[in-house]
Amino acid sequence: MTFSKRAGKRIIKLLCLLVTVGILWFNGTSLVHATEEHHLETGDTTVSTTVDPAGTYDDPEDMNTVNTVNQITIRYEGDNGSLNGSLQILITLTLISLAPTIIIMMTSFTRIIIVLHFTRAALNTQTAPPNQILIGLALILTFFIMSPTLNTINEQALVPYQNGDVTTEEFMELAMEPLREFMYPQTQLKDVELFMDIADLEWDGELDTIPNSVLIPSFMISELRTAFWIGFMIYIPFLVIDMVVASTLMSMGMMMLPPTTISMPFKILLFVLADGWALIIGQVVKTFY
Repeated sequence: MTFSKRAGKRIIKLLCLLVTVGILWFNGTSLVHATEEHHLETGDTTVSTTVDPAGTYDDPEDMNTVNTVNQITIRYEGDNGSLNGSLQILITLTLISLAPTIIIMMTSFTRIIIVLHFTRAALNTQTAPPNQILIGLALILTFFIMSPTLNTINEQALVPYQNGDVTTEEFMELAMEPLREFMYPQTQLKDVELFMDIADLEWDGELDTIPNSVLIPSFMISELRTAFWIGFMIYIPFLVIDMVVASTLMSMGMMMLPPTTISMPFKILLFVLADGWALIIGQVVKTFY
């Protein structure tokens, strides 16, 4: 009885060993067949199983067949790098994140939005028009004013860079040049001299010798000064209306009635009859030409 149990256990172990050897032999045969024969018969169709080792290639054209996933490829052709789609998306998202800073510092947006806020404050309408409307109007006017500059950047910098005619450093210089030519006429000389003195730099009066670190803050200071001056000019007619209404109420003994409550409808009426939005926006846009 004991001998029968031992024999049965040995037979079971032997069968398990044979099954294991058979599985290993079958897998080894399949791998050798796929590697050496490079094809697999499936009915009437031959399906290729040739796969290059991961991360290896012979020619630049073989990069698309490399057995890798979610790869970012930078291929250099001469002095200019040709970027694949993934890296282009990354660069585009980076530019989008920096776009608000670029718009505020180097375009006409700052002057326009300040003038529009002064106009709303002079009308004393609180939140009419709302901030979203003012920002949207300032953005579309900025695009209108900057469209010649953007076209110049596209023709002189972006197109040659995409064609591989210029390097990345040359592209940055060519793209910055139209913006500098836009900012310089709007910048007052005393602001440039101020930041040149702070930076302890000498200036010969030419645009080419002004670094960007000086031109950009000088441009912003000049834009703030111009915007506040325009805002002061807008306030004058509405201030006259406030004074007339306040004097009238005081002469009538109605000192407890806030003058702004009575003057606001007259301000809106005057603004609408004079076509105020067209006058203000038209004059602000003309200051850049």
